[in-house]
Parts: sequence; C-alpha cells; structure tokens
Amino acid sequence: MKFILTALIITTTLFSCAQTQSNNDNNVKIPNATSQKPALNEAVATFAEGCFWHAEIVFQSLVGVRDAVSGYAGGSTSDPDYEKVASGSTGHAESVKVYYDPSNISYETLVNAFFASQDPTTMNRQGNDAGTEYRSIAFYNTEKEKQVIEAAIKKLTDAKVYSAKIVTQVVPLTKFYPAEDYHQEYISHNSGNPYVVNVSIPDFQHFKAVFKEGKFKP
Repeated sequence: MKFILTALIITTTLFSCAQTQSNNDNNVKIPNATSQKPALNEAVATFAEGCFWHAEIVFQSLVGVRDAVSGYAGGSTSDPDYEKVASGSTGHAESVKVYYDPSNISYETLVNAFFASQDPTTMNRQGNDAGTEYRSIAFYNTEKEKQVIEAAIKKLTDAKVYSAKIVTQVVPLTKFYPAEDYHQEYISHNSGNPYVVNVSIPDFQHFKAVFKEGKFKP
C-alpha cells in the first residue's frame, strides 16, 4: 500500500508506470523484439529495475538480445497478475526475461547495462514508481552469474559511482511469470502515454548516451 497525499497521488498517476492509456504520437524509434525463432545457443537472464516497460526497451536495444519479456519474479505466490503485484501482496517485482545470444553479447555486458539503466541505490523505488514491485533485483541462474553480479556491484562501490549504498538484491531465479499481453512492447504500442513521453523515453535516451560498452541496434 502507498500512503501518499492526494495531491501527490495525482502527480504520480500522471507519471507512473501504472497507466494503460494509448496514444501513438511519439516519433522516437522504439526497439522491439525480433520475430526470428530462438537460436540453439540462446541464453536467458532476468532482471528487475523498476517499471518493466522501461527495462524491456533497454535490453531490446542491445545487439545480441532477441527479446525482453515483461513479467513478474521474486514473489511467493503462483498466480501473480498486474493488480495483485501492484498491491504488494505477492512479493513479486516487475521484471524482464532477456533472451540473448552469448556469441554477440556477454552476460557481463547485460549486467552492466542493468546497473547503467537505473538508480540501484533507491530502496523499492525508481522515480515516481514506489513499492516493492519496483525494487532492484539481479536474478541469477548459476553461481557464475552470481559472481558476475557481485563483481559488478563491488566495482561500482569501489569506484564510488554512487553516493549511497547499492541496494540491489542478488537472488536465484525461482519462477518467472510473463505479464499480461498488453504490457508486452507497451512503449511501442503506447508511445504517446504521458509516462512514456515524460519518463520512459528520456530515461532510455539517457541510457543510450551513457552506456558505451554495448552496441545498439540501428
């Protein structure tokens, strides 16, 4: 539950991830999933970094990533949906499952993109999106992936990139639940949405400007 003054609720509603209105009038090119079938050597990584609409275009913009599917992970119930997750009762976070080709992009690069596209020091919050469903989580499938994530956190900490402590959770992935269809490729289908225009697109453009490690799709 979010205990916020009425005036702040109105502001948050205008510029928060919890919107579904559609208005396609934004001319920014949005990276979408490709339609080809998964490659035989395709790998999967899962991250949570606030609104999954934002995370989806971040990862889909990178060469080597075929698709980023919006969904829910990190919770305790077996039937999460958007309303239940938003209530905070399921323990899930808005997440993305990233399908990528390790011969074109490394897991290390994905982890670095994950940290570069969010503020990992804010507990249960990214901008106006507040609640446990917006917490920062780097899920791992293997011990090697866990080591890569922890090494990235140590590097950022030692370099004092942030003035506050990184609060990203590093936990094993247990189950990922794809989100409702209307959340998939949401920004592409709703590019005039106020949140998309005022938050998602500026954040994505900032990410592209500062992230020099990866190659971006044309």
